[in-house]
Amino acid sequence: MADRGDAANPLSLLGHYCLPMRTHVVDHPLVAHKLTVLRDIDTDSPTFRSLADELVTLLAYEATRDVRVEPVDIVTPVSPTTGTKLASPRPLVVPILRAGLGMLDGMMRLLPTAEVGFLGMIRNEETLEASTYAERLPEDLSGRQCYVLDPMLATGGTLAAAIKFLTDRGADHITAICLLAAPEGCARLEKDLEGLDVPVTIVTAAMDEKLNDKGYIVPGLGDAGDRLYGVVG
Repeated sequence: MADRGDAANPLSLLGHYCLPMRTHVVDHPLVAHKLTVLRDIDTDSPTFRSLADELVTLLAYEATRDVRVEPVDIVTPVSPTTGTKLASPRPLVVPILRAGLGMLDGMMRLLPTAEVGFLGMIRNEETLEASTYAERLPEDLSGRQCYVLDPMLATGGTLAAAIKFLTDRGADHITAICLLAAPEGCARLEKDLEGLDVPVTIVTAAMDEKLNDKGYIVPGLGDAGDRLYGVVG
């Protein structure tokens, strides 16, 4: 990981490490290829969903490098040996409704034994602030590793609110998987989480240029929820 450079330069945030937050941009040709097709305005919803699913699995591979494990004794066809298994309590995967649902299958493909909770958050398009409208999570998350799924880290307000919600219930390790991130969102997240005594990692396919005046990532890929499921209402 590189040290932080000029805060005005988006590239300086790539690989930026500063407790309790770490930002990791996954540099892989398959990630770049799939993300390019996702960005394309001509990509239809079925193709978008399929590619998002594949992309999340690739990102999840990187995101789970710090998943907690413990040794286990087994017997192979040749001899006894000691292997590794996921530690208890099991990881908790938390998609942020609604767009985060489009990332769930790709994550569970890699962590099929994980538990799943749901968090509904909505952003006020005028104030850009997030509020919780629904949740299905354990009341006590003490000792739990949580993997938050949110396609776009744009203004950072929604993800910051989600992380605080989880840590207020006792979660002690947070990894967020995002298809795209903006420098402003990462900076807002760091500011909002300042003083939080919980390690937070952001794993994303790309750090884009900026936000526009409507709070959308540029060049981005549009509204992830609408592109996954179509425009409702």
